[in-house]
Amino acid sequence: MTNFVTILRRDLRLSFRQGMDSLMVVMFFVIAVVLFPFGVGPEPNILARIAAGVIWVAALLASMLSLERLFQTDYEDGSLEILVLQPVSLEVVVAAKVTAHWLTTGLPLIAAAPLLAVLLNMDAGGFAILILALALGTPSLSLIGAIGAALILGARRGGVLLSLMVLPLYIPVLIFGVSAVDAALGGFAARPHLLILSGLLLATVALCPWVGAAALRQAMRS
Repeated sequence: MTNFVTILRRDLRLSFRQGMDSLMVVMFFVIAVVLFPFGVGPEPNILARIAAGVIWVAALLASMLSLERLFQTDYEDGSLEILVLQPVSLEVVVAAKVTAHWLTTGLPLIAAAPLLAVLLNMDAGGFAILILALALGTPSLSLIGAIGAALILGARRGGVLLSLMVLPLYIPVLIFGVSAVDAALGGFAARPHLLILSGLLLATVALCPWVGAAALRQAMRS
């Protein structure tokens, strides 16, 4: 636990020093959502109908912006090699880095989502479910993305490869995240969708650190 906290604090410090990365993620999220009314028109009913999907897709794409550098910076400056040689489990390293990534990207996206929902004329009754669904879904996005980030270490055009590998795995989270909000807005129970999101989160927490650690070991050997 001590190693986890130490790595988490280190990554958070580095992220706050390079604050532009987190700011760019939030700005991309905001701009991507703001562009939709210009594309589909300002009709309130249309915007309200697509609001949940627009916010989720924009959040998904925004969360990917900083994934490429999740391990890349440490890989380039040799810090990752030192972490591998230290008596610290790589699974703990992956878990700490994913947690730092979510705190600096996923959490700001969740905070900005209600404001963008107002812009898209979403009914206020869906705000709580939107926030809860994002709180359950965005950690899964970071965990799944960590596997892709580990697999592309040292690869040319890693961002393209990362997108191709990760985006198909994001689809279940996207489907049930949007479905939960739509169910709440339609007067139906959102609980089943939220339970599935919770199950996906538990599955990614259980599997992704180990898969990511295995990918890191393979990358360090090559």
